[in-house]
Amino acid sequence: MSITDGLDLVSSHAYAEKGVPHDLWTRLRAESPVHYCTPKGFEPFWAITKHADICEISKQPEKFSSEPGIAMIREAEEAAVRGGDQGFGAMRVIIEMDPPEHRGYRNVTSPVFTPRAMKALDDLINTSARELVDKLAGKTGEGECDFANDVAAAHPLRILSTILGVPRESEPDILRLTNQLFGSDDPDMQRGGENREEAILALGLELYQLFDKIIQDRRANPTGDLASLLANGKINGEPMGPMETVGYYLITFSAGHDTTKNALVGGMRAFLDNPDQFKKLKQKPELVESAVEEIVRWTSPVNHMKRTLTEDYELRGQKMRAGDKLVMFYASANRDEEVFEDPFSFKIERNPNRHLGFGIGEHFCLGANLARRSQQALWRELTRRMDWAELAGEPEQIHSAFVVGLKKLPIRYRIQPAA
Repeated sequence: MSITDGLDLVSSHAYAEKGVPHDLWTRLRAESPVHYCTPKGFEPFWAITKHADICEISKQPEKFSSEPGIAMIREAEEAAVRGGDQGFGAMRVIIEMDPPEHRGYRNVTSPVFTPRAMKALDDLINTSARELVDKLAGKTGEGECDFANDVAAAHPLRILSTILGVPRESEPDILRLTNQLFGSDDPDMQRGGENREEAILALGLELYQLFDKIIQDRRANPTGDLASLLANGKINGEPMGPMETVGYYLITFSAGHDTTKNALVGGMRAFLDNPDQFKKLKQKPELVESAVEEIVRWTSPVNHMKRTLTEDYELRGQKMRAGDKLVMFYASANRDEEVFEDPFSFKIERNPNRHLGFGIGEHFCLGANLARRSQQALWRELTRRMDWAELAGEPEQIHSAFVVGLKKLPIRYRIQPAA
């Protein structure tokens, strides 16, 4: 009998109902690290669960293509997401491009995301963190909140909205739309509609209209911000096409927001479950950088990426054919016993920490430096001022197998009010 048909690895509802499948990944790493899956309602795929194998695949983009799509989608919804000339079907996103095209598009914004360039955003990032913690503290310093939505979602939303030109009054709309994008299977977050296909199409059209309005404004009135850079970006001396520009904007905002949000809320859950680690960070605030790396390893917000073979390939004795789909499970790689000592323990001083939370190779996360700095700022502020925190209700997992995390984390706390 097969270990798994793969449905529990890619079904959004399985993640919400059963949690992230670490027990299953542990068994696959030991018994079948390159495992053929035939889940009902999805295309067949090879499940890749070992750290070394994901690194090998990621460093050969000419053999393992991103262009046919990087997320596992139910076959019934494939046409709505990838087909047609409207909404998502019309957009081209950098994360689904192969070299050399991918490198040209990456170069459009790569100078903005260097560590040195990120320092220019420190005031914005630190102000966002301080204002959020001030709001939590209120006048008395004690209270309750849903950390997922009141803090973890709000922090990257404010930062990304500012640098991407989203007006403050439009922030609730962009939050709603990104929730619908990555929580499309979640009953509390998904977009309504006659059917799932129509809902997905309508979501793509609304995102296109929102971003295109900003793009047109920045083309007419460039300000030097990231939004202007994207709006006026050129490839080989020629302006980016409209679908590529909107797609670039979409992936920069949506991927940057939900991954950081899920890392932050997952980090708080990890600290609640491991109060000794929170205490250690309060005592040694200089550990914040390594703490964020451990949070990213621990939470692995981007759970998987799909690739399509362009030629026959053999991996760990398994003969795969051109056209086969492979799904790399980063969350499994980040618990690989051959790479991480005591991988199921949350340790903010972990060193080395060769996690794949930001990917590796050609598609290493362009916004990794921004994600790191924004998380570090919030944890500095929280560990400096939060005396204690505890669960105030049951956490709830998002119905998602792609970008994974908690949609609700009720906590009660005591925080030192603003001076």
